[in-house]
Amino acid sequence: MSPNLILLLMFGSLTLFMLSGLPIAFVLGGLSLLFTVTLWEPNAVIVLVLQIFDTMKSEALLAIPLFILMACILQRSGVIEDLYRAMEMWFGRVRGGLAIGTVIICVVMAAMTGVVGAAVTAMGILALPEMLRRGYRPELALGTICASGTLGILIPPSVLTIVYAVTAQVSIGQMLIAGLIPGLILATLYIGYIVVVGWLKPEWVPLDDRAQGASTTEKVRALKALVFPSMLIVLILGSIFFGVATPTESAAVGVAGAMVPAALKGRLRRAMLQEAGIDALKATSMILWITLGAKAYVAIFTGLGGADTLLNFIQGLDVNRWVVLAAMMLLLVFLGTVLDELGIILLTVPVFLPIVRLLGFDEIWFGVLYAITIQMGYISPPFGYTLFYIKGTLPARIHMGQVYRGVLPFFLLQFIGLLICAALPDLITYLPRLMAAR
Repeated sequence: MSPNLILLLMFGSLTLFMLSGLPIAFVLGGLSLLFTVTLWEPNAVIVLVLQIFDTMKSEALLAIPLFILMACILQRSGVIEDLYRAMEMWFGRVRGGLAIGTVIICVVMAAMTGVVGAAVTAMGILALPEMLRRGYRPELALGTICASGTLGILIPPSVLTIVYAVTAQVSIGQMLIAGLIPGLILATLYIGYIVVVGWLKPEWVPLDDRAQGASTTEKVRALKALVFPSMLIVLILGSIFFGVATPTESAAVGVAGAMVPAALKGRLRRAMLQEAGIDALKATSMILWITLGAKAYVAIFTGLGGADTLLNFIQGLDVNRWVVLAAMMLLLVFLGTVLDELGIILLTVPVFLPIVRLLGFDEIWFGVLYAITIQMGYISPPFGYTLFYIKGTLPARIHMGQVYRGVLPFFLLQFIGLLICAALPDLITYLPRLMAAR
């Protein structure tokens, strides 16, 4: 069978089974075994076994369950509720203040946990009812939560970034730090949009005259809610940036640090730790099953000549390299509406990275553009994953059409952020270079 036909068959069958709704891990593993036996030879099954064993003994992947466990403990420690109350106290009487506070909390949560679903769900429960009660336009409130909740894809310690770095075989520490400035740029764009909306359409973000203004003393006292999150962020990111600890070691320290506020609030109980451990186990198992399936699929795809065929096709194109990059980004946005981010990375990075190297692009810079593009896919109607996270928190009077309309302006803001990072690569590569120099 010709390599072109193999390429078409592998991508076509994968797309067909994914659209059927079957679990992606089993789709990848099943197709890998099927194609190995039918298109290669039965003895080549040993390749699948070796890929699985190589993944199972990867020390770099140890950071993933640790960061997820840290996020699960923080969710149950009451830190997020305290943060929201502090932001409400400081920004509650400012036009658009609750939405601005929501963006800030999502940035802090992203820097503490690196898990997307946690921020979207928490803000859907805490911030959405309060914004609606104060008369905020539902579309603005929903868009703010959905877009800000995806900042955990970029801002370290991002689980997605760790998977990308392991798959692309680049420095995990440098890849984590590279997402910090782009993540803050996106958050700044969101806040800027909220401020402009409040100025142009004040009826979208009305001031609540019934809200009681807190005294300066109360506001200062509320800032203690920021003390622990700030310490944890500095502990994790600082240890990685200055080379004091590896990402895996900093994740272990983060788990221990996450227990401190839970203990101070009297919530560090056996039942809480058991629930957090079970949640972390479920999430980690899902990630690693997908990792195993994708590793096997890519190995067979490469072994059958699919990667070489694709590279030869790209080399034969008489187009500017930026056009090829744009085509890859568009494909990622589409995949983001039907696949979770880990599946996208594990499937496409081994295929895209040789093309990126061929075109002369920086791999860490490309990785950040990759993450921003996946963010865009995450809020793209009608099937973006974040839209389904928020759906579970919606009151009865809010429908999904309002969610779709609400995320569109933020999708455009993410596109602007993508263009900024593509045009100014030093924004991404400066901190990794500085870290490498240390």
